[in-house]
Amino acid sequence: MASTLSHIREIERVGMGVVSPRDAPVIKSWLRCLNDYKLDPAIAQEAYIVPEPKLREHREQAEELIRIGRSGLEGLFNQVAGQNYVLLLSDARGVTVDFMGDPTFDNQLRKAGLYLGSEWSENRAGTCAVGACIVSGEPVIIHQDDHFDASHIGLTCTAAPVFDTLGDLTAVLDISQLRSPTVKASQQLALHLVSATARRIELANLMTRTRNDWVLRLARSPEFLDVDPDAAIALDGSGRITGMTHGGFGALARAMNMRGLSTRDFLGLPISQVFDMDIDDLPRFMRGRPNGERLLRARNGLVLFASAIAPAVSLRKPLPPETRLPRALRDLSNGDAAMERVQARAAKFSARDIPILIQGETGSGKEFLARAIHDSCGGGGNFVAVNCAAIPEHLIESELFGYAPGAFTGASQKGKRGLIEEASGGTLFLDEIGDMPLSLQSRLLRVLSENEVQPVGALKARPVRLRVLSASHRDLAELVKEGRFRQDLYYRLNAATLSLPPLRARTDLDWLIDQILARIGTEAGESYRLDVAARAALCAHDWPGNFRELSNALRVAVALAEGSVIGPDCLPDHLLTAPAALPAGGDDDLRRALGECGDNVSALARKLGVNRSTIHRRLKRLN
Repeated sequence: MASTLSHIREIERVGMGVVSPRDAPVIKSWLRCLNDYKLDPAIAQEAYIVPEPKLREHREQAEELIRIGRSGLEGLFNQVAGQNYVLLLSDARGVTVDFMGDPTFDNQLRKAGLYLGSEWSENRAGTCAVGACIVSGEPVIIHQDDHFDASHIGLTCTAAPVFDTLGDLTAVLDISQLRSPTVKASQQLALHLVSATARRIELANLMTRTRNDWVLRLARSPEFLDVDPDAAIALDGSGRITGMTHGGFGALARAMNMRGLSTRDFLGLPISQVFDMDIDDLPRFMRGRPNGERLLRARNGLVLFASAIAPAVSLRKPLPPETRLPRALRDLSNGDAAMERVQARAAKFSARDIPILIQGETGSGKEFLARAIHDSCGGGGNFVAVNCAAIPEHLIESELFGYAPGAFTGASQKGKRGLIEEASGGTLFLDEIGDMPLSLQSRLLRVLSENEVQPVGALKARPVRLRVLSASHRDLAELVKEGRFRQDLYYRLNAATLSLPPLRARTDLDWLIDQILARIGTEAGESYRLDVAARAALCAHDWPGNFRELSNALRVAVALAEGSVIGPDCLPDHLLTAPAALPAGGDDDLRRALGECGDNVSALARKLGVNRSTIHRRLKRLN
C-alpha cells in the first residue's frame, strides 16, 4: 500500500498530465475530483454520515427500493459470510440507505463510512466505488490507493449500478472491506457477485412495477431462464417495450450488435423491431413447454431462450368503468373515444413516477391534462407550470433555477428560489419545452439526472424530488434531428407520450361547450344557454385555436348577450361566415345522405363541405 505522501504526489502528477498505470475509471475520477470538484488530495476528510433527519428522508424516498433490494442483499451477504465484507445499498445521491455488516465492527465501520447514512457521492468523498459508479453508470473496483482521499486508502470497494425500468440509475450496490489483500485482481469475484445481485434487484423491481404488462425473460442458456435470466423486458398490450432490466439487456444488445443504441432507446419500440415475434406470439413462450424449446431469434440472428409471464390483468379487456378513473381525469371528456384512451393511459401513468410528454396543437388543453395528472397522483406538493416560450431567454435561467443573493447585477440581495425548487415534492410542468434554449437544456438534464438544482451563482446544489411533465405542439423528434433539441433530454422527458386530439376532432364538443359556458356563467354570477342557431354555428366551426378560441368566443357571447339566451348575433363574426351545410330536413335526411355515400362519413363530409367530427356528433345524438 502506498504511503500518504506518495499517493498525493501521484494524484498531482496525473493532474499535470503524466501517464499513470492506473485503470481508466480511476484516472477519470481523479481528474474529476481535481478539475470539477476542486478537491485537494493533501486535505484528508473523515467519512461523512448524514444527520438522522436527513437519513430518514433518504430512506423514506427509497422505501420501495430498500424493500425490493433486501432479499438480494441477504443472498449476497450469505455468499461472502466470514470474509469480513460489508454491503452498502446507496441511493442515486450516494447516501447509504441500507447496509449489512458484522455488528462487532460497528465503530470501525462507522468511522470508515461503511455504515448506514454514509454519503459516498464523488464530489464529497472523492474517488470511491459508489461515487464513480454513479457518474459512469458502470461496475467499478476502487482498491486501496485508487481512492482519492488518503483517509480511505485502506479500503477496497466494488460497486455495481442498479437502474430502474426506464433506464435511470436509481441505486448503487457496494461490497467493501476495511482491510484487504494487496492485489486488486482479488476483487474480480466481488465484482461478479455484486453485478449479478444488482441484475437480480433490477429484475425484482421490474416484476413489481409491471404487473399490468407482459414480461419476457431472456437468457443465453435454458437452465436458469425462469430463476435467474440474463435480462427481462416489459411489454404493453400493443407489444411496445415499456421497461427493462437495463444492466442485463445492455449486455444482450451488444451481443445483438446494437451498439449504437442505449438501452433507453428501446423504450417504446415494438418488440417486432428487436426480435422475430409480435405480441400474439407471447403465449407460446409461457411455462408448459420445456425451456430448451422456447427459442427466440433476434433480428441479427442471435438465438436466445425466452420465458413469458402474462400480465396480472388482461390488457385486451375493455377499460374499467369510468368511475374507476380519478375524478380530475374523468372530468376531461364525455364519451370521446380518443380522449378516453388518453384518460385511461394518463390514469395508469399517474400512479407511477414516469416522465410524460404531452403532444397536441396549441390550445388543445395540454396544461389541463397535466394538472389532472398531478391531481390524480395523490402525491401532494405544488403544481408549477412553466411556459418555456413565454419567458424571455435572458430570464429563463434565473426563473427556472433561481439565484444566490447578489448573483448578478440587479439580483435581489435575498436571492430567489427557482420554479424547479418550488415544484419539489410536486409536479413541474414544462409547457412548450421545444422552445427551451439549447444552453439550458443541458442544465435541465442534470437536474433530472441528479435530482438536484444549483441556483445561478450558488456554490452548492440543492436536492429536489419532483414529477416532470412536459408539453409541446412541435415535433420534438424532428427538432432533435435538426440539432435544436438535445437527444438525451428528449428521451429523458419522453418515457411516455399522450397525444391530445384537436377540438375539431372531438365528438363531445356539445358537452365541452356547455361545460365552458357554465364556468364562465359561474364567474359572472349568471346562467346562460345557447339557442339552436348559435349552437349549430359553434358546432360547425373548425376551431384552429382549440380551447382558447372556444373560450374567447363564449366570453364574447356572454358579454354581448342581453339576457340569459345567447343567439348567433352574440357570436364573433367569423363564426357565422360559413355555416355547416348539413341536410336541413332533419335526422332522416342525414341518414339518407350517409347511405347515399355508402355509409362513409369521410365521403359525406367532403360532399357537404363540413368536418367529419360535425357529422359524428350528429350521428352520436341519433344513437
